Amino acid sequence: MANIRFGSRRLSQAVQRFGDGIIDEVKKIIVETAYMIQANARSLAPEDDGNLKKSIEVEIRDGGLTAVVTVGAHYAIYVEFGTGIYAVNGDGRQTPWTYYSDKLGRFVRTQGMRAQPYWFPAIEVGRRHFHTEMSRLVI
Repeated sequence: MANIRFGSRRLSQAVQRFGDGIIDEVKKIIVETAYMIQANARSLAPEDDGNLKKSIEVEIRDGGLTAVVTVGAHYAIYVEFGTGIYAVNGDGRQTPWTYYSDKLGRFVRTQGMRAQPYWFPAIEVGRRHFHTEMSRLVI
């Protein structure tokens, strides 16, 4: 669905300017933020077969100066923004449709699914944490 990246080339340059002593603290904040986003997204994601929650992963890069949080489930965007008449911004299909559900073993008629935001709320929590902690380093 999406990636969120914390850390950057500018951050690496700032670390060089402030000295090596700050590097470990910056890395700690970046990794902490990434795992905070992952934990919050997993806790906010709706219960399904567990695939959505398991697909939220963290990758640490650049020796800890970058962390990428990803959601790999192919249907993640539909959960976040809804479908059909319930889609955020009214972007969904406006007429009912029928599909076969392997899980239920029958055809199902639907008008869509309401949005169940888990990704962007988790990012917002992480963003606030990241900015608060990074601000403390320069004070």
